[in-house]
Amino acid sequence: MRIDYADVSLRGGRGENQDRVAVAANEHAALLMVADGMGGYADGGRAAEVTRQTILDAFRRAPHPLFDPLGFLHLTLGRAHEEVVKLGAQSPIDQRPRATCALCLVQQGASWWAHIGDSRIYHVRAGKLIGRSRDHSHVEGLLREGLITAEQAQAHPMRNYVECCLGGGPILPDMALTRRRPLEPGDALLVCSDGLWGPLKDEELASELGAPAPLREKLLELARRAVRRAGAGSDNTSAAALRWLGDT
Repeated sequence: MRIDYADVSLRGGRGENQDRVAVAANEHAALLMVADGMGGYADGGRAAEVTRQTILDAFRRAPHPLFDPLGFLHLTLGRAHEEVVKLGAQSPIDQRPRATCALCLVQQGASWWAHIGDSRIYHVRAGKLIGRSRDHSHVEGLLREGLITAEQAQAHPMRNYVECCLGGGPILPDMALTRRRPLEPGDALLVCSDGLWGPLKDEELASELGAPAPLREKLLELARRAVRRAGAGSDNTSAAALRWLGDT
């Protein structure tokens, strides 16, 4: 498996970076992940860190390539949820740590996705967006139903309202799982927190990721641009990206 990958995480205008991002890769498989601690709740950074550790530990222990990619993603996100719930077990439910998360598994010439909340996954080919995950949010629902435009979504007063996440109550939250998506050489995959995609248009992300330049350079440019555009109130801004170069 031939791949190029990079990750970036900027604090933005916040006092603390509650995002966690990682890439784990070996000769048979790679996993991109981002977790975004929800700042409206206590210990968002701890929730994101526990999520990161749980997911990376599970990936490292699993045999590769994974026999059941979607089963692995589902079980691992469920395990991360349980660990985040434990963090707040002694706190009132409205104060318990929470996080959103997006995962992208790459192996055998394809990708599989899983996410909870509004951390996103993008698939870019030749500078064009050919797929992205759909947020668990009120605004995404309005957008899907054609009740608002993409421009209206960016300024909607409920744009930061997430309908499900890791942590909080013990019941397993809804998660979105995306089946096998074949890859072509040159395809780019991106997982990111809302601090990156919020200020930037999908087409802008796709165009930059499709350009022939080092992936780390492109990610850093996009993250800095998002922070600048969001201004003094910019959010934590994190992303991991992978370029598929083909099988060996």
